[in-house]
Amino acid sequence: MRIKSVDIENFRLLRHVAVGLEERTTLVVGRNNSGKTSIAELFRRLLSEKTLSFRMEDFSLGCHEGFWAAFAAFQAGQPAPDVVALLPAIKVSIDITYDVDSADLGPLSDCIVDLDPDCTDARLILTYGPRPTAPALLFAGVVVGDDVAVNRLNLFRAVSVGLSGAYGASLEAVDPNDPTNRKALEPKTLTTLIRGGFINAQRGLDDDTHRERDVLGKVVEVLFQSALTDPVDPEKRSTAEQLKAAVEQIQGDLHAGFNAKLTSLLPTFDLFGYPGLSDPGLVTETSFDVDKLLNDHTKVRYVGVNGMTLPETYNGLGVRNLVYMLLQLLRFFREFQAAPTSAGVHLIFIEEPEAHLHPQMQEVFIRQLDQIISAFVSQLNENRPWPVQFIVSTHSPHMANEARFEAMRYFLSVPDGDGMRRSVVKDLRRGMGGAPEPDREFLHQYLTLTRCDLFFADKAVLIEGTAERILLPEMIRKTDAFAVGEPQLGSQYLTVMEVGGAYAHRFFDLLTFLELRTLIITDIDSVSPNGTGKRVAVPVAEGTFTSNGCLKAWFDADVSPAALLGKSEAEKTTGGRRLSFQVPEVDGGACGRSFEDAFILANPVRFPLGDGDRALAAYELAGDQKKSTFALEHAIVHTDWIVPRYISEGLRWLAQGNPAPVQPAPAVAVEIVAGVAGVAVNVAEVADHG
Repeated sequence: MRIKSVDIENFRLLRHVAVGLEERTTLVVGRNNSGKTSIAELFRRLLSEKTLSFRMEDFSLGCHEGFWAAFAAFQAGQPAPDVVALLPAIKVSIDITYDVDSADLGPLSDCIVDLDPDCTDARLILTYGPRPTAPALLFAGVVVGDDVAVNRLNLFRAVSVGLSGAYGASLEAVDPNDPTNRKALEPKTLTTLIRGGFINAQRGLDDDTHRERDVLGKVVEVLFQSALTDPVDPEKRSTAEQLKAAVEQIQGDLHAGFNAKLTSLLPTFDLFGYPGLSDPGLVTETSFDVDKLLNDHTKVRYVGVNGMTLPETYNGLGVRNLVYMLLQLLRFFREFQAAPTSAGVHLIFIEEPEAHLHPQMQEVFIRQLDQIISAFVSQLNENRPWPVQFIVSTHSPHMANEARFEAMRYFLSVPDGDGMRRSVVKDLRRGMGGAPEPDREFLHQYLTLTRCDLFFADKAVLIEGTAERILLPEMIRKTDAFAVGEPQLGSQYLTVMEVGGAYAHRFFDLLTFLELRTLIITDIDSVSPNGTGKRVAVPVAEGTFTSNGCLKAWFDADVSPAALLGKSEAEKTTGGRRLSFQVPEVDGGACGRSFEDAFILANPVRFPLGDGDRALAAYELAGDQKKSTFALEHAIVHTDWIVPRYISEGLRWLAQGNPAPVQPAPAVAVEIVAGVAGVAVNVAEVADHG
């Protein structure tokens, strides 16, 4: 049994998204403020033992107009059911797939309402929506005037205050094949069916002032309690019982010796001048049980030398982070074992596991998750399965590139009207813009080898080779310097991939799928047949074909250098991609064949070429250069040069695009609580909402 997919409506940035989950590990990637945190926070609410509730700030900004429309209908005197229908609701639909031949489906049995013997999915829909009395509770006290802006402000203040009483949670089992076939369930059925575990991004590992019994010590409590009821290992049960007995013996000794002497220190009431008050016979009793021992007095320390032990804070943050995550996973497993009724699915969220881990350790962690679970099952559970699914959110290209494409869910923030944003989830298992399987395999291998941060950048640049890679940062700075008052590319989140002219076109489908604005800088690579029919490199003016695979894929296989020079800006652009290849520095002038000769032609002061054929002279001079030496010399020694025209034009196009928005800081609300003035920071994620 496992969760197959989750559909979410109206929760923060998740206005309407569908997220498919892998059988074991789903990797959530994407830029900042794209909604990755929202999905973990949503399930934290859903799977909590507390009564489910949301605040006004949890509703997607894009659905706020629903409250205004409902208020207008209420003011117009429309029937309450019609007003309720206009109010927005937060909805979560969870599809769980199961084995129809399983002997015991546990709590899922009550959730299966279809009669189709071939159906292997159960659907649960949780709705946090308005009660029938919601209109009166939300709108009756709203003061209305002539100023619409003030009216809206009054409305949303009233909704924020009255939401908890006007809204409530309901859970239904729904037939996947017939939405009208429904069965009402108790909302707590969800926590019985799905167990949650959360390893937060903020783990308190870097706080040296924290109590010694900090993040690692907390795990010991759960391990002890689970050992008392361990269904598999009698030795662990025996050890835990012995520990408990030892504490009980200490408790008895304390009462017999320590408390007897402590009682003698208590005065009688005669000392206070109350001779008529009967002495009630006060005694002391010191409570010293296992829970308090673990809770208040147990620390996890590292083994030292000479009998010394070292506190948690003496170890590196990376090691502490890794140890903490591993112990938390063991804790979740032990809690699952100790639960009186086993949940059908254990859903564990791990946020930003890469914190403080070096790149190789990041790669090992994501690879080892399956092995960790296998070890728990085989060594601690007599090979009985642990139905666990992981959702790992990360900003690490090392983790993203280590995982298969199929396991990744790419979160993208897109405009939602009137300056608002919403999340779009790209499921790489469902396709990649139609990329054929050979290209998918190539891309996975390439990204694994290069550790490219393609999934986290706002924009991308694909380049030919070493020279462009070395000089690109300086070319961006120089281009920005001449674009005063325009968007600066140097301040945008950019990833650079060295792909060569033969492979750039293999990225087209992926770039389109990710909606990533991309500049492809490539070479004309003009060739012409020699006497034997073999195509050889020649200057642009002498070329009849191009050997560049990217150009041939973009235009056609037989495109000529002359035709390329005649291509318009529109022909070089499609969707969010633009092609940049060599063009003359001035219209009708000499044109380079590769980056080096184009660079030489752009800098005649640095490279005097005489009065003859300048393109031929630049071509021959470039052929004498070693690419890396040429690039390093102009990056470090001779830095007074001009960016070739074809690159500067492409960089300006890239800068002009729509980068991921810079979110404003969350608002700070000043509140008066119970008549006492106080300042409360409103951390309702107004800016991130994700």
